[in-house]
Amino acid sequence: MAILDITDDGFHLDGQPFRIISGGLHYFRVHPEQWADRLHKARLMGLNTVDTYVPWNLHAPRPDVFDLDGILDLPRFLELAAAEGLHVLFRPGPYICGEWEGGGLPSWLLADPTMELRTTHPGFLAAVDDYLDRLLPVVLPYLASRGGPVLAVQLENEYGAFGEDAAYLTRLAQSLVKRGVDVPLFTSDQPGDLARGGLDGVLRTVNFGSGVARGLEALRAQQPTGPLMCTEFWNGWFDRWGGKHVVRDPDDAARALDELLAAGASVNFYMFHGGTNFGFSNGANDKGNYRATVTSYDYDAPLDEAGDATPKYRAFRSVIARYAAEPAEPVPARAPKFALPGIELPEQAPLFDNLAGLGSPVSGDRPLTMEELGQNFGFVLYTTRLDTPGPTRLAVGAVRDRAQVFLDGQPVGVLERENHEHTLTFTVPAGGAELRVLVENQGRVNYGAALHDRKGLIGPVTLNGRAVDDWSSLPLPLEDLGPIAFARTDSAAPGPVLHRGTFQVDEPADSHLHLDGWTKGNAWINGFNLGRYWSRGPQRSLYVPAPVLRPGANEIVLLELHGSTGRTVDLREVPDLGPIEE
Repeated sequence: MAILDITDDGFHLDGQPFRIISGGLHYFRVHPEQWADRLHKARLMGLNTVDTYVPWNLHAPRPDVFDLDGILDLPRFLELAAAEGLHVLFRPGPYICGEWEGGGLPSWLLADPTMELRTTHPGFLAAVDDYLDRLLPVVLPYLASRGGPVLAVQLENEYGAFGEDAAYLTRLAQSLVKRGVDVPLFTSDQPGDLARGGLDGVLRTVNFGSGVARGLEALRAQQPTGPLMCTEFWNGWFDRWGGKHVVRDPDDAARALDELLAAGASVNFYMFHGGTNFGFSNGANDKGNYRATVTSYDYDAPLDEAGDATPKYRAFRSVIARYAAEPAEPVPARAPKFALPGIELPEQAPLFDNLAGLGSPVSGDRPLTMEELGQNFGFVLYTTRLDTPGPTRLAVGAVRDRAQVFLDGQPVGVLERENHEHTLTFTVPAGGAELRVLVENQGRVNYGAALHDRKGLIGPVTLNGRAVDDWSSLPLPLEDLGPIAFARTDSAAPGPVLHRGTFQVDEPADSHLHLDGWTKGNAWINGFNLGRYWSRGPQRSLYVPAPVLRPGANEIVLLELHGSTGRTVDLREVPDLGPIEE
């Protein structure tokens, strides 16, 4: 049993002075068969601790479900951390941010039109209580007080950037303690938010990437004694669609780390290993303009997306060795990679020809949101009949987040949330036509005031200024592609179309799926959703974890929303994360 004590002069572990040297490693962003490898490499960089968020929305896709299987097998992750000799900082939210879909808050919360997230709203607190009732019995055996690796538990996350309701934080703290959490609690906030986000009696920690002295001074101003800790030392950054790949010079980050450790502070790298926003799990930011996060969460971290040590890993290991014992083992070698160019995708399945097996339509007098449909991720297809021929102007109150518009199956335009202008003009032929609007949830906002981010066609939808009151709303979560009927064809059809092919593997290894000539969509290998691709960039490849592949035949499926210049893809040893932001 290793007990963490918080004293006026710092952390103590089992009565001895202790410095937390930790790194972010989110189990839900890493294939579970690779957890042990990443944890081992964390220890070899010199870490004694790892930290992880808990994504409430993945564990509880519905209010009556709590999933702990596969990539969500939290107990197994904690056991592997302990087996590697690592402690754990546990960050259960309920809100996590993390550039994660909705900041980890379940979308079904937003089915209640009165919901007020991250407040004492009765509906929100009741849902949080149920979440903790399901989560904590699983986690309590892993607390340090019971012989496990979890040294401390975070209370909420960067709450000072959202609100200043001490009653809400107090209620959360009480909820944790009364359910058995008896290890230290802590909060973490950016320097300017420490006063609003903290709670008396709970350890405050600070988040920053540079300006070490200023950050620690801000923490001391709020907390005159006790440990100094940077819970999120931002050693890299995330990317957004339409931007460039963000990196940070390893030497610059190492100098800041050295300054932080020289001040006697503890540290948690954000991130040690970023991993991947598999499937539809990426979040988004909206500070007046919606910006969705890309699939890769490489984060320019010490371990890259494929788990290989970077120059930053080596630089940090050298700095840490000045303040703690250097691991005896060398820096881990790069893992094997698999490459195969020119994989053909000869089979096709138009999405609109395969709707019957993918979801059940709901009729209504307006388009229903994803949340009203009980849907978390993916797409919604809205359909109505237009009987009046002639020029027609479609106007939508809000598009969340990207709508492809079709008239009798032919594309007539795209409406995007970030463009703010949600109108489109087309001509309805004599005899009328069917209007279809395919809306993609590109990621719920994960930070700030726009957190209440309902998806679909929002607000009034009019044609030539008149409301349409006969709609079909079809949820398309695309969780199971089994019902799709593929057929071999000689030419590529325009999207939205699913494309399928197979390729052979002798010995599985990590790879990167390159999608040159493809426009926008999602990719699956052997049923595993690798995530979104988009020619808008910066990211132009998708990470393929070795455990997704199998010896022999492997299946690849692309949902291409628009069209491609060819019908092949490549597996390559190296990724393409796009041009670097200078």
